[in-house]
Amino acid sequence: MNPISLPISELKPALAGLGKVISKRNTLPILSHVRIERTPTGHVELGVTDLDTALVARLDTPDQGEPVAFLVPYEELTHTAKGCRAGDTLILAPVAPQRVALKFPVAGQIIEHRCESLPVEEFPSIAEIRGEPITLDDSLRRSIHEALQCASTDDTRLILTGAFLDVSKPKAHYVVGTDGRHLFSSNSFELPLRESLLIPSHRFLEWKEFNADGDWQLKVNPKEKEDDPPPFEILSRRWRFVSRQIQGNYPNWRQVVPNGKGTQTTLEVEPKLVEAIMQTIARLPDHDAINHSLGVEIKDRHVRLLSKSAGDDQWTRLGLDGVKPLGRDVTVHLNRHLVTKALRFGLLKLEVIDSMSPVRFSAGGRQMIVMPVRPDSAPVQPTPPPPSAPAVQNESHNPNPPPPAEQPTKETMPNTNGAPQGAPESKAITTDKPALEIALAQIEVVRGDFRNAIAGLNKLGDLLKQVQRENKASEKEISSVRQTLRSLQTVRI
Repeated sequence: MNPISLPISELKPALAGLGKVISKRNTLPILSHVRIERTPTGHVELGVTDLDTALVARLDTPDQGEPVAFLVPYEELTHTAKGCRAGDTLILAPVAPQRVALKFPVAGQIIEHRCESLPVEEFPSIAEIRGEPITLDDSLRRSIHEALQCASTDDTRLILTGAFLDVSKPKAHYVVGTDGRHLFSSNSFELPLRESLLIPSHRFLEWKEFNADGDWQLKVNPKEKEDDPPPFEILSRRWRFVSRQIQGNYPNWRQVVPNGKGTQTTLEVEPKLVEAIMQTIARLPDHDAINHSLGVEIKDRHVRLLSKSAGDDQWTRLGLDGVKPLGRDVTVHLNRHLVTKALRFGLLKLEVIDSMSPVRFSAGGRQMIVMPVRPDSAPVQPTPPPPSAPAVQNESHNPNPPPPAEQPTKETMPNTNGAPQGAPESKAITTDKPALEIALAQIEVVRGDFRNAIAGLNKLGDLLKQVQRENKASEKEISSVRQTLRSLQTVRI
């Protein structure tokens, strides 16, 4: 039978981590299973995958026996483990080609629960990463986490949904994350990577148990194809996170970072005041459900926060004691959630050029660029109901129909230029530059659009392959049912 023993004290946290990758709504039955293997060294490993990401957990307690591997449904394994105590041991054993027995103690007796399984050969293979391991120290891990918190959550801008390890400049390596409205970057690193790496956002990377599981090591496979970024993995003491990079060309994020020469006003927040300021911002009224506008007024060497309850109210000014500005008077409106995020990251130095230019929060080699917002959001125009049939008929006889009402426009950022949404990118293209440079910049924009389109097609191709696998699995099940019906037809009573 060759069973595998799983200590419940180690199995429960392992299943909690595996649940960050495995989905309860898998259309492929094989993806709802856990691959449990006893390796030749005696270690027990549990692996899951969603075809884009794979996760392997290794238990600390070795298990005696020959190497073996089989599949167990994740829901069955989780349900059984929840009913066991921390000191119990769950024993798994295959009892048929597609059937597994789960044995566990209940009231001093061993209870056996059998469940359906699938052939282990059908489980998707988990890539083996052959690159040299790179240790990620605490400061680099912190920067990766902060970049992931600033990354986009919009699937239509896939290239921005991750943390970018930029090694394009040998003497200036950066960790970058942006969603088009704000941008985080951190430097002072030197990574032995040949190519820049784009780590996709994933909830497992934010899981506290994974972050408390010892040092991280990064491994990347050698690049084999020019347009196909190699997979990578992040290892800790017990976990192995394997994923594909996001395909595409990351925007030129340096384009929107102020160089500091135009800074007119600077202020610094003392660390002891940060918590009180964050609580104050959270309690201020928010009249803007779109941009969550919060005014920062620097006037007569005093700093005040501006807020109001409704769009037609007067601004309420709340002074911040202990924050001393330097430079000219200025008022700038920012998204209050981004201001709070910058303070939470410890970026306590604020540099302002003017009320319309990007604002820079910084501390050492870490910085966050935040775009200003409008003091008041433009009112949303209600969508007129579709005209009835008679109205359409009457309109067709009107030679001069009235022009449609002008709708408010929304500033957007091209997917390939790296500027946050609403950024004054026209300055980078139209201010005293030759036509040739403008044309080259436009070529880069178009080229980036094509790359994003290719990335989208690749994603669509993966989905079609998944549909094809589902169809094959369905055909296999239908064939099995037909075979069973034929055998039943031959039975005579």
